[in-house]
Amino acid sequence: MSEYILPLERLVEQFGKLPGVGRKTATRYALAILDLDSEKAEELADAIIDAKRRIKRCRICNNICEGDLCDVCTDENREPIICVVEDARAVMSIERVRDYHGKYHVLGGVISPVNGVGPEQLKIKELLARVNNEEIKEIIIATNPTIEGEATAMYLTRLLKPFDVKISRLAYGIPVGADLEYADEVTLFRAIDGRRELN
Repeated sequence: MSEYILPLERLVEQFGKLPGVGRKTATRYALAILDLDSEKAEELADAIIDAKRRIKRCRICNNICEGDLCDVCTDENREPIICVVEDARAVMSIERVRDYHGKYHVLGGVISPVNGVGPEQLKIKELLARVNNEEIKEIIIATNPTIEGEATAMYLTRLLKPFDVKISRLAYGIPVGADLEYADEVTLFRAIDGRRELN
């Protein structure tokens, strides 16, 4: 016997399929939907359906967009640098800083044998084709500092070495306002390894 009545259980199950949403959060979301009046619930459902229909993947960089190409790929003033990221959320984060003026390449995840994700499931061949066909001066590998992100970065570095292009990795380290005593060993290592000279 299910914990909830069937329509609520189905709604909880659907919310539970979202990444990072456990049973309690899924239940909270489902109950919040039930508290909406019918018009607002329909607006939410329409927004989900509309987003699924209209949002596509850029044919060049794999970022999300409405048309054939994203805003970054249509911007002719972008520098000949490609920042390689895991997903569209990373593009949005970097764009918020407003200090990066290069291009992007969205892999669509990271190499994770445990989760059944190999290089062939990612947009790696497309990246290599871009580096081969476009005049790119630098590739910035900006995968997350996780085991899978690091493995993906090393794999990409090995594939990109034969090209005449500078390869760099985002520096990671101590966040502004943090105390050194609370930093873990990996963070401290990255901070020391990514140090820069002061003028």
